Amino acid sequence: MTYIGAIGAAQQEAMAADPRVILIGEDVEANVYGTTGGSKQRAEQGDFVQQFGRSRIRNTPISEEAIVGAAIGAAMTGLRPIVDLSYSSFLYMAMDQFVNQAAKNRYMFGGQSRLPVVFRSAMFYGLNTGAHHSDRPYPMFMGVPGLKVMAPASAADAKGLLRTAIESDDPVLTFEAVPLWGQKEEVPDGEYRIPFGVARTRREGSDVTVVGISGSLPLALKAAEEMEARGVSCEVIDPRTLVPLDTKSIVRSVLKTGRLVIAEPAHRMCGAGAEIAAVVADEALHALRAPIKRVAALNMQVPFSPALESQIFPTKERITAAIEAVCADQLMTTNRRVG
Repeated sequence: MTYIGAIGAAQQEAMAADPRVILIGEDVEANVYGTTGGSKQRAEQGDFVQQFGRSRIRNTPISEEAIVGAAIGAAMTGLRPIVDLSYSSFLYMAMDQFVNQAAKNRYMFGGQSRLPVVFRSAMFYGLNTGAHHSDRPYPMFMGVPGLKVMAPASAADAKGLLRTAIESDDPVLTFEAVPLWGQKEEVPDGEYRIPFGVARTRREGSDVTVVGISGSLPLALKAAEEMEARGVSCEVIDPRTLVPLDTKSIVRSVLKTGRLVIAEPAHRMCGAGAEIAAVVADEALHALRAPIKRVAALNMQVPFSPALESQIFPTKERITAAIEAVCADQLMTTNRRVG
């Protein structure tokens, strides 16, 4: 199943299982982004509008503040909305609703109301959509208490995490890397859920820990494969959720390997990688055999030019270079043996 197909399947299953689950957003009735058209497994049921009706699949005006505010009110009064906000850059238009309402209302009202709402948005970076449409703002929301943040990097995780998010009584923001939308993976049959705060080790290794976040994970896996051929064993970890963040698994891996490389598509300044590096420095400094390396987007606006844009984001080559830097002693020993 493709990544985008897995999201559609998760939404369809959740809506079939619970009549309180509704889907709202711009052009959701028309299936513009491919997640409300019905999965192949349920093709006979047609699209979401046919299956669930327009009372549960609602097109909205082009006003993110109104969309998010309406979803918060719906969640507080008994529904479980899934909000399709399309581009992640559009989240800025509803910052007051996210930060002052969604994140705080359960606390402000002493737990009298819950906020079971999921906000989906897509990070359209690397696709020449310009500075207004290419942001990866998940680190900004990691710093807001009361919000859960997930950034799945595979189809199976996208489906299982989304089911968990829909059933959560707290607001969840899910960030989808559009370069991953078309990637396929074996997805378990039937309904399943993946708990938040549990990282996934995608590759076992002993020489260096490589944390790949969102769209940087496939690049990290390719870099690990290349380094394996050169005698460096990479352990690749996908955090899957950023709030809560499974720091225990990352620290445990670094205690084993003694080295850490973090790759992510967000800006280097104050990114998720910075938080992970700080935690490891606090809890596993004694085990580090080399400085921590972060591979992230340059701290600049995203250019429209394809030639320029391709230079600011993590690549397999940049991740490989970071692994080489922290494993210089390992590579030197291997080269001596070969020689």
